[in-house]
Amino acid sequence: MTETTDGRDGAEAGVQPPADAPAEEYKATGYSWYVLTVLVVIYVLNFVDRNILSILAEDIKADLGLSDDQLGFLYGTAFGVFYALFGIPLGKLADSWHRVRLMSLGLAIWSAMTAFSGFAKNFATLSFARIGVGIGEATASPSAYSLISDYFPKKMRATALAIYSSGLYLGGGVSLLIGGKIVEWWNAAYPVDAPFGLAGWQAAFIIVGLPGLLLAMLVFTLREPLRGQAEGLPTPPPKDPFRGFVRELFAVIPPFTIIAAARAGMRHLLFNLGGGAIISAIAYGLIVLTGNVQQWVAIAIGYYAIFSWATTLKDRDPPAFKLIWGNIAFLTTILGYGMVAFLSYSATFWSAPYAIRIIGELPGDAGWWIGGPGAVAGFLGVIMGGRVADWLRQRNPAGRLLVVMFGLVVPALPFAIAFTTQNAILFYVLSFCLTLIASSALGAAAATSQDLVLPRMRGTATATFFLATTLVGLALGPYLAGQVSAATGSLSTGMLSILIAVPIGLVLLIIAYRTVPEAERTLVERARAAGEPI
Repeated sequence: MTETTDGRDGAEAGVQPPADAPAEEYKATGYSWYVLTVLVVIYVLNFVDRNILSILAEDIKADLGLSDDQLGFLYGTAFGVFYALFGIPLGKLADSWHRVRLMSLGLAIWSAMTAFSGFAKNFATLSFARIGVGIGEATASPSAYSLISDYFPKKMRATALAIYSSGLYLGGGVSLLIGGKIVEWWNAAYPVDAPFGLAGWQAAFIIVGLPGLLLAMLVFTLREPLRGQAEGLPTPPPKDPFRGFVRELFAVIPPFTIIAAARAGMRHLLFNLGGGAIISAIAYGLIVLTGNVQQWVAIAIGYYAIFSWATTLKDRDPPAFKLIWGNIAFLTTILGYGMVAFLSYSATFWSAPYAIRIIGELPGDAGWWIGGPGAVAGFLGVIMGGRVADWLRQRNPAGRLLVVMFGLVVPALPFAIAFTTQNAILFYVLSFCLTLIASSALGAAAATSQDLVLPRMRGTATATFFLATTLVGLALGPYLAGQVSAATGSLSTGMLSILIAVPIGLVLLIIAYRTVPEAERTLVERARAAGEPI
């Protein structure tokens, strides 16, 4: 009988076929769907903890005396850069260690740091907490994507990943709905002499953070499946799983990146320093242009770290480098979806301020009509998009990318109308449509990225996929809209500037559409040529 990586018997762990069974014979079990349900709940909490800052921003600003730049830094950059950077070594750990344990630990960390945010008394403490949330949440998707890919056959992968991804939209909507309500309830219940002297926004952080600590204990009981079982490519766990994690950590976290480059040789060191100099020069130019030091220093650190990691991966893991960074199909797929994220994160962050500032809606009303329908729209869109993507994939090797193109191009018109109207009903309806359509792309893009790598590389591939959504979408999209808005005095103009992502993303996705079928067909062959022992 097949054994899982934690030594359990295959039947006990919900594994149906033997490890060498053909991939087409593998079927999802009832336990597979149970695991997926738990993972969705985790992802909901993930985005509640991540996005609740937006609905609490005005109270935090008033209590701590923060500026809009500092709030933007907390929302996007402080979280996003560290989420992206630590996603690389943690993605590697998800490829080599017990994924269930990793996710349980990460959930406990980000939940604790969310609750810790409630005790923040200044910008520095809140920044530290947000960085902690980002690092903890970096464990979630690499582990979840890899688990889902082993619990579900390839023909169902986009659907399963889309269901998991629905937690993004559910959590984002729930954060708007409950965050404001908790603040209102707390402030009404304790107008003076609040317990421990906590303000409403502080109570909100604590209340949404604590349930994650309990959920972490449930997650720990999930069964670890045999890696690669769905494709009939069983991959036993490495004997020393943490060695690769430490190596990746040194390769991606400055200043250890310089040490890692030096160990690889003088040529690598000079190349690393040269790349760092170029990135620093670009960042300096952007600082001069925009006057924003925090934003571009953080972005420069992030991009330099990724550059360092990618350039050393070729020596550390040639097959992974070949299938990820050396694969135009993979890169254009994730960057093409990155443009979808560029639009989506901008709309997510700026919708409530637009409704309040331009249309004149009350914050409570804006949170209700954006958060609730947005959660429904995101859930429906990502599920339907995943189903359609799987249907198209059976008829066209690159069919899933048609769904990604749809999610990029079609939202452009409702986006443009929504952020130029002053009619509240029209704005809310268009916001619903925008989320519904844009969310359809996520499962298709994620499944495509997973299909282009070997099972042992899925965690690393997922972390790389999220680099595009985070360092392109989260770290740049909302900031660009705000920067243009500040320069022109018009939030509408700032939001319209975001539409530059549409033609850029479309070109990338067309290239992906033309290259993905061949890349998938030659996957094993190219991996073997790069040194993979298969």
